[in-house]
Amino acid sequence: MINLVGSFNVKPSLPENLEPLREIATNLYWTWNYEAFELFRRLDRKLWEETKHNPVLMLGKVSQERLKEVANDDGFIAHMNRVYLQLEVYLNEVTWYQRNYETHDTPHIVYFSAEFGLTESLQIYSGGLGVLAGDHLKSASDLGIPLVGLGLCYREGYFQQYLTADGWQQERYENTDFYNQPMQLIRDENGKPVKIPLDFPGRTVWFQIWKIDVGRVPLYLLDTNVEENSPQDRDITKTLYGGDNETRIQQEIVLGIGGIRAMHAIGIRPLVCHMNEGHSAFLALERIRYLIKNKNLTFREARDIGFFSNIFTTHTPVPAGIDVFPNDMMERYFGKYYREELGISGEEFYKMGTIIKNHAPSEFNMAHLAMNTAGFVNGVSKLHGKVSKKMWVEGFKDIPFNEIPIDYVTNGVHTYSHLSGEMRELLLRYLGERFDTDLDDEELWIRVEEIPDEELWRTHERRRERLVAFARKRLRQQIIDRGGSKAEIHAANEVLDPSALTIGFARRFATYKRGTLIFRNVERLASILFNPDYPAQLIIAGKAHPRDDAGKKLIQDIIHYAKDFNMRKRIVFIENYDMNVARYMVEGCDVWLNNPRRPMEASGTSGMKVIANGGLNFSVLDGWWDEAYDKEVGWKIGNGEEYQDHDYQDEIEANIIYDVLEKEIVPTFYNRGSDNLPREWIAMMKNSMRKLGPFFNTHRMVKEYFNKFYHKAYIRRKELMKHDWKLGREFSAWRTHILNNWENLRCVEIKYDRREMKVGEEMRVTAVVDLNGLTVEDVDVQIYYGKFDEIQSSENNKFVSMEPVSHEKDGNIVTYEGVIITHDTGKFGFTVRIVPKHQLLINPFELGLIKWAKTQ
Repeated sequence: MINLVGSFNVKPSLPENLEPLREIATNLYWTWNYEAFELFRRLDRKLWEETKHNPVLMLGKVSQERLKEVANDDGFIAHMNRVYLQLEVYLNEVTWYQRNYETHDTPHIVYFSAEFGLTESLQIYSGGLGVLAGDHLKSASDLGIPLVGLGLCYREGYFQQYLTADGWQQERYENTDFYNQPMQLIRDENGKPVKIPLDFPGRTVWFQIWKIDVGRVPLYLLDTNVEENSPQDRDITKTLYGGDNETRIQQEIVLGIGGIRAMHAIGIRPLVCHMNEGHSAFLALERIRYLIKNKNLTFREARDIGFFSNIFTTHTPVPAGIDVFPNDMMERYFGKYYREELGISGEEFYKMGTIIKNHAPSEFNMAHLAMNTAGFVNGVSKLHGKVSKKMWVEGFKDIPFNEIPIDYVTNGVHTYSHLSGEMRELLLRYLGERFDTDLDDEELWIRVEEIPDEELWRTHERRRERLVAFARKRLRQQIIDRGGSKAEIHAANEVLDPSALTIGFARRFATYKRGTLIFRNVERLASILFNPDYPAQLIIAGKAHPRDDAGKKLIQDIIHYAKDFNMRKRIVFIENYDMNVARYMVEGCDVWLNNPRRPMEASGTSGMKVIANGGLNFSVLDGWWDEAYDKEVGWKIGNGEEYQDHDYQDEIEANIIYDVLEKEIVPTFYNRGSDNLPREWIAMMKNSMRKLGPFFNTHRMVKEYFNKFYHKAYIRRKELMKHDWKLGREFSAWRTHILNNWENLRCVEIKYDRREMKVGEEMRVTAVVDLNGLTVEDVDVQIYYGKFDEIQSSENNKFVSMEPVSHEKDGNIVTYEGVIITHDTGKFGFTVRIVPKHQLLINPFELGLIKWAKTQ
């Protein structure tokens, strides 16, 4: 091994009048500014592609001759100055947040994610979760939300995919040179990198911090590849989702605990923390530790206070998708931490890793830790909210299903990042300049109807033609890389038809996504694709996890189907799916196919990206499509059924795919008039854009997160901090008091009017309650009622609060009264329940307490 005695950095040498290029390149605003994208392509088209659209690297590689040439090109200079001005205006204009909320000079919301998909050149993402995180930051920037992102800086990132001649996926890892990326190392006042220590078993692990400007929002990435660490510890942040369980816990300690320490070290107060999945849940422990050590709070006080300003978003529909660590591993990494830093017992610590009460767990569940320490918990679609409640119902004993405190915020996409430049120009022309700022305005999208059919169709056709050209080019290169014959390379030039119905399928190749479902009856599929008058074609892309052989087999099967049934002219698999491949596909496909096994798709966002580009969705009613579908905007596969027999399900749903293609999709696409325009198809394009465009975007999503969670969490945090955390200490004491006295709380007697009621009459209920040392201010006594035969389902049940009307002398026995106003006929049932009540509670069930009246 060579011992280095020093290091130095070299930066591009630019003519003085081209210096704005440097600033444009180092702010990722260019990733959603089409004119900036075109500016770098104009500088050197070939180099732009070779550097995977990395402007910083490109500026370092472009020849001095070319730089001198464009420095004297008035057209290029004007283009550059226009983009530079757009960046300056963007960074300084008044935002949605500033118009609607009190402004704050410094960010106070920290968004934690294990991956961020921002641009294809920065390989710190694997798929949908990362792209969603990147889109979250971009919309937060557009809206001016006082938020920062926090993640890990993976030197090799996620793998690069290539296929063998037999179609089997192979993985290749490439080092990322962070010094040639649009990012900078955080340094102290002496110019030295800021490095922060973490206690690991028997050693100290250090990390440094990188910063990426995502418009107005900074993203901080933590990197253990520093000289103070051993080679093994330098590799902690080497790969995304690589290594074993030991690597995973190490990464999550760096992300969660290290993330909070990094924020404090660089002067950012993390008043509100958002956990995008459970990978970062250790941050809750570190926030508790910080309050104990720096604010002189007890563990319980710090835990109770921290609860109100943590948000946890789950993206997982099954327990198998959640990180769990065995207790012996947790003890090695956290034994000293919980004893000396948190000051609690092992029993109390390990309870934080499960939501199952009175159960000694053998594993520490990261999602459960997040749920136990976050006052706001949500799924990522309406259906996924229900799926999450079912998955975790055991942790909410006796609480009606529909009141389990798991909310939902349906995912969206950052429309500008996934919208073709041509379509953006068209939409700006007809929707106006507000399209740049008010993406979630339904009234704005109505103007889509004003776009002439021919203009919309021709714009979309151009993108399909470019997709076909891109697919051919990629296919040729794949064949060359595999050592294919000249005949194969020549044949690649003739695959696909630029005017044929083009169906896209691109996603992670997990088995539940059923990537080969459309191939179940290959002969029938071939008859659809090779119809001489109405042809169709499939473009497919996606990666399987390196350890998922079942997912790899799906990819191999697709390659074999295409070869064995001579369908290579109509089916192309594009290797190494990334944000660039996705860009071409979502911009150019006519139909986006999605056929997961319901309800396994938490949300899915790939189909949302085709909406503004004029593509139409054809999907199982799962995730976002379950709430988006209507017959005017796309097509469905089934009616939301869930099957026990998966083979039977696949047979049924594959036949539905063929039927809908043959009877609806293909005929509609090729139903042309004398002007060769598919008017009915174009009407569906407009319906999809108009109805779905304003909702399924991250502007709406981030506003929803802000209004539902961020702002409420921030207000609570600020209140709890006042007067040396006085209110926080009082609340924690109240919570302990409630927990200690709840068991003996009981409903002594219930009286009600037993006569038959008429619609509109009031039925009065009286309940005598023994508060057992609690007060009327501590509890809410409620009448809970619904249809007699449906009350167990809870979906349509209601409750009304009762009022205390009299007290016994000792104050413990209190009589409550309430009324049910009858609105419908039929037989109804009711009972009485008691829940905790406090002004700070986000919901009455967060303490896990509820007392139901026993049968009288």
